[in-house]
Amino acid sequence: MSIEHAILGLLSLNPLSGYDIKKMFAGSVALAWSGNNNQIYKTLVKLHEQGWVSRETQIQESSPTRKIYRITPTGEEELRRWVFTNPEVPQVKNSFLIQLAWADALSTDELDDLLKRYENELQIQLSMLSFQRQQSNVSPSGVSRDAYIHIPAARTPREKFLWNAILENWSSYYQAELDWVRKLRKGSKNF
Repeated sequence: MSIEHAILGLLSLNPLSGYDIKKMFAGSVALAWSGNNNQIYKTLVKLHEQGWVSRETQIQESSPTRKIYRITPTGEEELRRWVFTNPEVPQVKNSFLIQLAWADALSTDELDDLLKRYENELQIQLSMLSFQRQQSNVSPSGVSRDAYIHIPAARTPREKFLWNAILENWSSYYQAELDWVRKLRKGSKNF
């Protein structure tokens, strides 16, 4: 994922602070990202230097000063250009498969316990996705809306359709992985 373009996408919804963006990444299945928080702030500085975002400082009485970022027309053009580039095939990294490659060293009970823990993690992910789908307004924020950040509902029916499709894609992935690990648990008991 291009962190720059993901941030531009979020800013196309609403002006946000770096903290707001961090919360949105943390709470969104669709915007899964493994970087650290400093990367968000460094990227915002870079986007500002490129003229893709503007920055406004808000002085607050009882809280620290906040920097609010807005996407600029140049940033909107860049986001649109990037959205239309050739899609990349996902690079799937599943560290569990590497664990599994050497799991023959485990006893039958230990292997079953490992597989059961993975199954439980997959069920948690599916439950979270199901919760997100049940919310009345699926939007790029991914999860709950709180009073601190106002995230609009989908701006168009097509946007809502696309974000629902993203959740469906993740649900399909986790469901297939869950079905696979259940089959693996059953089969591994034969040894």
